[in-house]
Amino acid sequence: MTTFSMIRHGVHDIVDDILVGRAPGVRLNSRGREQARRLAECLGRKRIDLIQSSPQTRAQETIEPIAQRLGMPIEVSPEIDELDMGEWTGRSFAALNQDPRWSQWNSMRGTARPPNGESMSELQMRAVSHLARISSSMPKGHVALCSHAEVIRAIALYALKLPLDDFHRVDIAPATISTLAIERDGFEITALNQPVAS
Repeated sequence: MTTFSMIRHGVHDIVDDILVGRAPGVRLNSRGREQARRLAECLGRKRIDLIQSSPQTRAQETIEPIAQRLGMPIEVSPEIDELDMGEWTGRSFAALNQDPRWSQWNSMRGTARPPNGESMSELQMRAVSHLARISSSMPKGHVALCSHAEVIRAIALYALKLPLDDFHRVDIAPATISTLAIERDGFEITALNQPVAS
């Protein structure tokens, strides 16, 4: 069995106001750095064989204290990068709420696509395939990875055998850990959205 501790990055100053997506340079704020420290206290006591992060700065900053505590490198993986939100990247949620395409995105997540962005099904395929490849090469490993709400949500929906349109049923808060096990018979979520840091 391969175990994945899937961490959503900690908070930053615009987490509830702006759709950050892959916009560069977004860093954790002081609360987010404290969340990262507490995550390290939790996961730093476990045996971890591989540490991966999304290319986004906020994800790397979140997992860095874990890597430092364990004396391990961080492997940056584009397969667990944030969903490419295309033209919506960097827009405020207030502005997006005036866009009918945003409403469609939030009601038909399985088929809608951000303008010039990535679909949720494409995200799910790249992330799930990536974890399956890791599991094949590390059948008894424990992987800590830091990613984003949509990535972890897409993986969880796949494991729970729920359609992407049910995305609203899976909450992934900042600085939480969701645990996934991959065995020969498939994916299983063993813990979802577990808070370890306030």
